[in-house]
Amino acid sequence: MAVTYSSYLKLDELLALQKPLSEGPEHDEMLFIVIHQVYELWFKELLHELDYLQQLLRANDVARAGHTFKRILTILKVLVAQIDILETMTPLEFLSFRDRLESGSGFQSYQFRELECTLGNKNPAALDRYPAGSTARKAVEKRLKEPTLWDAFLACLNQNGHPVPERRDFGAPIEPSPAIQSALIKIYRTDSTLASLCERLVDFDEGLQEWRYRHIKMVQRTIGTRRGTGGSAGAEYLATTLNRPAFPDLWAIRTEL
Repeated sequence: MAVTYSSYLKLDELLALQKPLSEGPEHDEMLFIVIHQVYELWFKELLHELDYLQQLLRANDVARAGHTFKRILTILKVLVAQIDILETMTPLEFLSFRDRLESGSGFQSYQFRELECTLGNKNPAALDRYPAGSTARKAVEKRLKEPTLWDAFLACLNQNGHPVPERRDFGAPIEPSPAIQSALIKIYRTDSTLASLCERLVDFDEGLQEWRYRHIKMVQRTIGTRRGTGGSAGAEYLATTLNRPAFPDLWAIRTEL
């Protein structure tokens, strides 16, 4: 059988995955489902690109790494823009089907936990959200043990004549390092190619913070100070994730440049 647009994209299966649970069903539940399924697809693509970016950095392919960064940053802009669509749903429209979510919560998105691990925010306690032996738990466990994007970046710096201490405990949080900051300052002053790569990391860090901020405001706008689904603290918890840079050394050197 010849490959068609529909068969290649598995459209029959894809379009059968949106199944509202509310009676009627409530009109806005379809939007809620589609948006979050699309988010998960973009999370999958981001992980795909970030894994590739780490390979490029370790291979010292700086030019292609810059191109891949451009794609990643563009995807991140799309993630932020999708919140505009969610905000067309009023609090009453969301409450019309919210109870149907029961214990379901965005905090259970294992792909987002994988993204956090890839960026250095590793929290073994997150494993408690997933049953032993499940696909989700295995995926997060794997990411918890793996090097991060920052580790790949440090390897790239070393290959380009900028010696920096590379981390050995990949499960530990990324901590500011005076030695790395000194090397970064030199890079900004003498190596425009690597300095551009540094700025792409800052762009990504800033874009992620923008996504977190917009997410918080969307939750506050929709449910106020109510607890989130699944018993989460909702906007109160989300606010604690702000102002936590993934790459603290790149922010620390700003006053020295």
